[in-house]
Amino acid sequence: MVPDRRGPDVTTENVDRRYLRMPHSERGMVVGLFGGSFNPPHQGHALVAEIAIKRLGLDQLWWMVTPGNPLKSRNQLAALAERIAESERVARDPRIKVTAFEQTFGVSYTANTLARVKARNPHVHFIWIMGADSLQTFHKWQKWQEIARTFPIAVIDRPGATLSFLSSKMARTFDFARVDEDDARVLWKKRAPAWTFIHGPRSGLSSTAIRNGSSHSDAE
Repeated sequence: MVPDRRGPDVTTENVDRRYLRMPHSERGMVVGLFGGSFNPPHQGHALVAEIAIKRLGLDQLWWMVTPGNPLKSRNQLAALAERIAESERVARDPRIKVTAFEQTFGVSYTANTLARVKARNPHVHFIWIMGADSLQTFHKWQKWQEIARTFPIAVIDRPGATLSFLSSKMARTFDFARVDEDDARVLWKKRAPAWTFIHGPRSGLSSTAIRNGSSHSDAE
C-alpha cells in the first residue's frame, strides 16, 4: 500500500466482479484494513491477519490485494486474478474478506482510498494494519501523515523489524500518539492519529524469497 499503485499492466481479466466491490460491513463493526501486493500471499501474511483479528478484536479483516507497488519492480507481478485466488487459499478465516476494490476506485494514493472507505462507511470503526517491516518506508508513501490521521494503525511485529521500527520516521513523528499494546483491543475507540505495536509469533516467510525459489528472506 504505497503511492500510485495503478498501471497499464494491471487488468481485471478473469477477476470475479464481487472482488471489485467494497466488502459489506454492518454499523458498529470493527474492521481491519490489511493491504499489499500479496505476490504471492503466504502463511506469514495469514499470521499477521490472525494476530490482528485476535489482538484487536476485529469483526472483519479486509485483505486488500492492490494493483501493484510502484516502489518495487512489476516484472514479476502476478496477474490480479491469480493473487486473489491464492489469497483466498491462504486466508481461511471466515472473518477475512479478500478484495481488490481499489482497482475500481480510479485513485492513485492510499490516502485517497482510505478517505473513500471512511466516507462510504461512516458508522464502521476501521483500523489500518501493517507489518513492522513496512515502517521503514512508510514515510515515502504519498500523504503518509494523512494516512496516519485517517484511521488508528496497528503495526504487527515481523522478523528483523522489532527494534528497527523505533528509528522509523513514522514512529518518531507520531510517538505522542502511541497506544500501549495492552490496550490494543480498544484501539478502535481512539481518534487518529493513534497507533500501537503488537508483538506475537513471527513468520520468516517472504514473497520475494518464494518468487526466487527460497522460503525465507526479508519480509514482504
